[in-house]
Amino acid sequence: MNEIIYAGKHLLTFRVSPHKHKSWEFIYCTSGEGRMVFGDYAIPYQTGDVVIIPPMLSHCNESQKGFTNIHLNMRGAALPIRTPTLIRDDSNHFILDAFTAAFYHFGADPGRQSALLSAYANLIVFQLLANLEAPKRSPVVEDIERTIILNYPDENFELEPYLRSLPFNYDYLRKLFKNELGQTPLRFLIDTRLQAAAERLDGDGQLSITEVAHLCGFHEPLYFSRVFRAKFGLSPLQYQNRPRDIDAAPEDSESIKLPV
Repeated sequence: MNEIIYAGKHLLTFRVSPHKHKSWEFIYCTSGEGRMVFGDYAIPYQTGDVVIIPPMLSHCNESQKGFTNIHLNMRGAALPIRTPTLIRDDSNHFILDAFTAAFYHFGADPGRQSALLSAYANLIVFQLLANLEAPKRSPVVEDIERTIILNYPDENFELEPYLRSLPFNYDYLRKLFKNELGQTPLRFLIDTRLQAAAERLDGDGQLSITEVAHLCGFHEPLYFSRVFRAKFGLSPLQYQNRPRDIDAAPEDSESIKLPV
């Protein structure tokens, strides 16, 4: 039960071609976002999400903005699910820590590999089970999230005064938001703006980098370029001009690549 048979990573990737596995697959998105496609339906995911895919289920991974991930294949996963399932890591990133350790030990000393991988496989399954039923968000957190999404394009939108105008303690709101969404309100605002910028950079190239920055709520194009590179690993110009046809194939010995 819970036997890890493969551990790998995708660096910045935009598409993984259709395939299936004889084993369970667990995919932790370490950056970016995309969607896992299963025939006629898809599961959107973002940084901090784990997609669980049962055996012999055809799927492909698509992203306009690019993603990085750690992916594990496991035999005999003791999970009570039969369909693809998305689970969100908690704010402490315990699941990410376990995935990272499993990836490291998969390529480590074979003499120690078996026992350590067994321990991490059990830990990952227990953590996923614990997170299967995520708690509902607080109404105030939903209000903050909605306000940020509605106002992120406005360069003059000031997050801190808005938060302080609410009838709650400011530090309490920050902590509550991070506990429920895994990031602070400010980080959520920046990431929302960056994702919108990435979508505009994927357009027809008619907008300059400065125009994209301002349309997505960034006062300073230089600051925009710095935070964009930190998130996506490319400058806005490099991202705009990147190749779009990267197609990563499955790698583990139980993978079955399917015709496109």
